[in-house]
Amino acid sequence: MILKGVMTIELTDANTGAVETVTEENMITESVNNILGLNPMGIFYAATGEYDDAVLWNGNLLPICPNMIGGILLFSEALAEDEELLYESSDNLPVAYASNNVNSTANLARGSLNLTESMVLSNGYKFVWEFTPNQGNGTIAAVALTSALGGQNGFGSLVGDASTFLQLKAVDIGAIPDANKMVLFEAVEMDFENSLLYSITFENAAVRIRKLRIPVFSIGLNEKLDDSTYTVLDDEVLTPETFEFLGSYTKYGEFMDGQDGYWYGFSNEGNSSGDAAMLWIKISKTDYSFTEGQWTLSNAKLMDVGNRENSTFAERVVKCCVRGGYLYVPAYDKKGIYKISLSNSTDVTLINFGFTSKWKPLCETGSCELYLTLVGDLIIGGDFQITAEDTVIQTQGSFRLNNAATPLFQYKNFLFGWGGSYGNEYRTAYLLTPYLASINNLSSAVVKTVDKTMKITYTLTEE
Repeated sequence: MILKGVMTIELTDANTGAVETVTEENMITESVNNILGLNPMGIFYAATGEYDDAVLWNGNLLPICPNMIGGILLFSEALAEDEELLYESSDNLPVAYASNNVNSTANLARGSLNLTESMVLSNGYKFVWEFTPNQGNGTIAAVALTSALGGQNGFGSLVGDASTFLQLKAVDIGAIPDANKMVLFEAVEMDFENSLLYSITFENAAVRIRKLRIPVFSIGLNEKLDDSTYTVLDDEVLTPETFEFLGSYTKYGEFMDGQDGYWYGFSNEGNSSGDAAMLWIKISKTDYSFTEGQWTLSNAKLMDVGNRENSTFAERVVKCCVRGGYLYVPAYDKKGIYKISLSNSTDVTLINFGFTSKWKPLCETGSCELYLTLVGDLIIGGDFQITAEDTVIQTQGSFRLNNAATPLFQYKNFLFGWGGSYGNEYRTAYLLTPYLASINNLSSAVVKTVDKTMKITYTLTEE
């Protein structure tokens, strides 16, 4: 299917009636093809259990218009014209957006679909979006079609943030032995192309690293699609001298993928005063060699990075994140987040939120909780986001995920994670909804102000 899109933006001065018009053609990305053509880990098969939750395609994804393509994103900077560009970096988040319905919320970044003028065509669809003088203001240099859910709140707003994640499948893994669940729950990295999952834990005064094969795009003669038959390809035990998970009943610590050729381990017990003490270990992914040590972070007041408890259930709580050579750990008072260099412990910055976080996990509270995760280069917390430029964006803080123990692992438009709560355990797949279905750079940027209304007519047809 070859698609062609033509877009016209009309800015009308509310005082003079003068109209500024821009017409552009777009390029189509691989987003829709990925959703329709890929099936990582068999998420679109009824292969696991009769009680597994699976998305209903009709109404959520189909018809393609106005569902899989049913929203629009407006950017202040140009987008790279690359069909493989599925999500823009967080230093150019959408300044405005709209979905396939009328905006009845207080979100001023969001416009409305004109339900009268938007319509099915014989060979496509005509979208008409409108923004009042108070809506969608800012510089517009690029426009992209997106999903209907992606056009509701982008990556999250004070009005809502659950629409960013569409749950595609929740596979019940409750029948797997708890020891096997914990191996999955302590995953730190997933290599989708090579069907590999890396799990790291601290046990018996040692760091244990398991390299697993899990069916992603190929399945072996003796494998199923319910996580019960993962294969341990390598099982390495490292014996550090300094690093450990601190604590007695509750063990405080976390392992993270540095995305720089190393895995990192951290352990601290949280401190409301004085200096923070942090144990650390840096492990080479190539040969498992490691360095370790202890940081004393002057006048830093940190939450613990995460914890495990000796319980009857498989548990993991994640409270930190690693991005671009820095560890991010929330402040103890919930009013900011510390950014700590992995290579220079004197390089510590407190990023103030400008508000007190409600400090809720991305999932419901339970025996497993995920408070921070990295999606692309955007750090997503319960009611805040941290962009690549360390700008803080406050969001509503609604529950977005199923019971979550691991960070989210991304493959193209899809996100995966494992987790559970008091005996109910799952592997869950999501669609990251604010994807770029098309890329449409304006030849010259326009500025939407409170003196102007804006109307966008976007016609998408099959050639």
